[in-house]
Amino acid sequence: MELRRVRPEEVQSVHELLMASGWKDRVGDLHQFAALVEASQIAEVAVIENRVVGFARGITDSQSNGYLSMVVVTAAHRGKGIGRRLVGQATGSNPKITWVLRAGREGASEFFAKLGFEQSSIAMERRRAQSARL
Repeated sequence: MELRRVRPEEVQSVHELLMASGWKDRVGDLHQFAALVEASQIAEVAVIENRVVGFARGITDSQSNGYLSMVVVTAAHRGKGIGRRLVGQATGSNPKITWVLRAGREGASEFFAKLGFEQSSIAMERRRAQSARL
């Protein structure tokens, strides 16, 4: 398996992966998603035999704070450590960075807890308007 920055020619495959994994409301059309990936500091893929099987996206100042926005692995490749490796690739090894994420999908809290994330009582959010999709 190869972990690396998503390449422009893979954006459509990543978009299809996200759409098939229930992220339709978060990724918009292909053009919008390509702009989202281009603007992301962190946009990593897991590739097996030239096929994208996982994706992680986030932002960070690389000093103190980071936000992990998306972690998705194809259903056929879940439970094999790919998500864990994508999170490690995306978050790096700097222990001084506090990483945050939203774990609202089924099984997400349990998955991220295994990677050292904890429930927070201090996080707040201002949600996007329902009509303000990508």
